[in-house]
Parts: sequence; structure tokens; C-alpha cells
Amino acid sequence: MNLEQLFDQNKEKTIEGRYITLENIEPLLNKESLKNDVKIIGESVLGKPIYSYTKGNGKTKIYLWSQMHGNESTTTKALFDFINLLNNGSDLAKELLNSFTFYCIPMLNPDGAKLYTRANANSIDLNRDSQDLTQPESKILRAIFEDFKPDYCFNLHDQRTIFGVADTGKPATVSFLAPSYNQEREINETRLKAINLIAGINEVLQHYIPGQVGRFDDSFNINCIGDTFQYLGVPTILFEAGHYPDDYEREKTRKFVFMSLLASFIILNENDIVHNRNDKYLNIPQNNVSFFDFMYKNVKINYDGNEIITNFVAQYKEELIGNKINFNAYIIEAGDLKGYYGHYEYDAKGALYKDGQSNIPKENQRADFNFDGKAFFVNGKLKN
Repeated sequence: MNLEQLFDQNKEKTIEGRYITLENIEPLLNKESLKNDVKIIGESVLGKPIYSYTKGNGKTKIYLWSQMHGNESTTTKALFDFINLLNNGSDLAKELLNSFTFYCIPMLNPDGAKLYTRANANSIDLNRDSQDLTQPESKILRAIFEDFKPDYCFNLHDQRTIFGVADTGKPATVSFLAPSYNQEREINETRLKAINLIAGINEVLQHYIPGQVGRFDDSFNINCIGDTFQYLGVPTILFEAGHYPDDYEREKTRKFVFMSLLASFIILNENDIVHNRNDKYLNIPQNNVSFFDFMYKNVKINYDGNEIITNFVAQYKEELIGNKINFNAYIIEAGDLKGYYGHYEYDAKGALYKDGQSNIPKENQRADFNFDGKAFFVNGKLKN
């Protein structure tokens, strides 16, 4: 099966980039081919509708939700790509719909999506509200869980560009977690089902992004929704869409999330899961904070009258300006920075740092500077 071809055939071309809001997805949910399977299941803090999409009549029930954090939109795009596949009339679609019943919440946090914030309109992280259930969005997610009684839960997120795969120097383009169900991080039958499935997905992804799949930290926190659902006896898989080289809009990463979703359902449908693949799961390298967006090496700076050679790094801040996400680069720190990598790296080869004010890169300063007055950088990148 050609997963890349299936992605190209089913990609929802009307949504792209990082800023995905309710206004972007409502036209899709109102399409003739979808609207009979769409319901409004509640409202956000600011009264925005929260939609569900349900499709299939199969025995195995799959519960998927995206944009629990409003500024994490990659999996929302991939979810609509997958919904397109379910509606394309192919033999694969028919097989999946006969085997599964899919219950999707494409955007759990529409207020956060509009504001491009992690939290909801009450500044509450919904992924820390699974016990107290103080927010309407959290209550909706839990109520559907109890009513739908899923066999598997798919908790769909994005992660920052700072994550790499262990110490390999490769970005964690997609990461997974079978959340713990207790403080001891033990493995029971429920968690093992999630572990086995992740191991199968990883084997598929290694053909496309070798060495770029990570395993998320499994420290237990009952306030997190994945840990709660695992504790309640439903196999739950955390998806983290991360960075692919030069893909800050996450258009390539969405493809690998789509592939992961489709691969997981094919594996489940074919019952192609070895009884215990915990070793395979643990062999997936753990996520590690090892990247900056920019790294500049062997830079000469003038520190208290002394010239020294050092390195410094810069990071993008994603800033919402006029309904568009702007990636603005700011200097983070200078130093040895051993063990860290840059998605963009530049060797200054001993050239002197200059920014018009000093010869020292300062924290939180815009990344506009030059080396020896010859190589000029604007917003972190070398200007041609």
C-alpha cells in the first residue's frame, strides 16, 4: 500500500499552515458529503460550537480529538485528510468503515485556536483538567468518552521544535506515548495494547522518516487526559506532531501523522499486533530537548574587552499578527551549548559578531546581526 500516494489523493487542500481556526474547518464540516455525520456537541467558554464527526458502523470504536491545545493544529489537518479518505468510496474506505466506528472531535478548543494559545479562553490547560473538569471543553470530552465507550483513544497534539530523537541530532518529527496509568508506570493489559500499536506504527514510519520517531516521556500525571483514560481502562495513544527540516508550517509533518493514523487502523483491522512488543516500544528513542531553531558556531565576541570564541542560539517565537502566524527569531543564549543542535546552523569561523549596538549577542534580542560586516542575518537567516 502506497501511503504517500494515499495522502496526496486525500489531502484537504483548503486548510494549510499553522493557524487553523473554527472559521477554517466549518466549511468542511458543512460539506454535503460530511454534514449528515456532523453534530454540535457543546460550546466553548466563549460560546463557539464544538463539533463532532462520526462515521462507520464497525465493532471497534475509535475516539479521536485534536486541538485540545489551540495552537497545535497539525493533527487537525491530518484528521481532515483522513476524513477525506473515509469518504472517497474506495475499497479501503469501505473496509475501514465496516470494521470501525470513528468518533472525531476535530477542534476541542476553538477559543484557543482563534487566539493561537495553548490554553482555553479561561487560561486553563485542558490537558491538566481531566480530574477537576472545570471547563466546558473538558466536560464535553469526558462526557463523550463515557457515552461512546471507545476501544481506543487517540490524543492528537503538536510538540515544539526543541525536541530531538535522543542524542542523534535528528528532529523528533513524530513522537508517541502509551501513557502511564499509575505512578509506578507499570504495564497492564490496557497500556500494553497501546504499546503494541505504537510499535507497529513506528515500523511503518521508519520507511519514511528513519530515525525521526521519538517516544514521549511517560511520567504519570492523573490530571492529563491520556493518563486518565488509560487509568480508566481504555488504550490511549498520544500523538505529537513535531518538526521536519524546513517545515515550519508543518505541511510535511501532517503527511506523517496521516500515515500514522492510517497505519494504526490497518494494523488493528488486520489484527497484526504481536502479543507483547514492549521491547520494540522501548527501543524507540526518547524525546530529548536538544534543538534550537538557529545555532551559530565559532563566533568571536568582545566580552569585557576580551575577544573570545563562542556559540549562540536563536529561537522562533510564533506571534499572531493580523490573522497570520509570524515566525520571529530572538536570541536565546550564548555559550558552549554542547549536546545541542540547530535546525539551521552557521559556522562563523571566528568572525566578529556585530549588531549595531555591541559585539555581544543579548538574550531576547531580535536575531538581526552580522559577522565582520560581511555576512548579514535578518530574522535569523543569512541575507542573500
